[in-house]
Amino acid sequence: MQVQAEDFFFSGLHLRGNTSNAVGSRVTPVFAAQLPGLNTLGISMVRIDYAPWGLNPPHTHPRATEVLTVLEGTLQVGFVTSNPDNRHITKVLQKGDVFVFPVGLVHYQRNVGNGNAVVIAALSSQNPGAITIANAVFGANPPIASDILARAFQVDKSVVDQLQAKF
Repeated sequence: MQVQAEDFFFSGLHLRGNTSNAVGSRVTPVFAAQLPGLNTLGISMVRIDYAPWGLNPPHTHPRATEVLTVLEGTLQVGFVTSNPDNRHITKVLQKGDVFVFPVGLVHYQRNVGNGNAVVIAALSSQNPGAITIANAVFGANPPIASDILARAFQVDKSVVDQLQAKF
């Protein structure tokens, strides 16, 4: 079967994502799964919408660096360097500002304004992957044993049980 123009076309980044969820953000991906023409090109993008004080929770992209541009609103962004330093690098961004998250590092964004915020981000993979830390750790299927997590996070097992129940 021959490729067609539709294989290289995606429509929808002009649409605001539904942010009425627990974290107050919505990611609209444009990866190879949504845009087949990206396959093997090593690039993709997302639109992220944030409600006031909405959060794109701490996560990683195991296969991509991300460069983010603020289109609307004010965001606090940050990432954590690798062990042993675990330095928290953070900055508040305004409309038109650009920030980069190096491949594989835990990072986040939070809308620190009273209005909506919107970003477009480019990623250096057609399939960057996303591992949301809380979901992966507390929502693993089957679950990670709560005694393992209690020891890792140095909290009581009841705290782990409570967190696992949310995911």
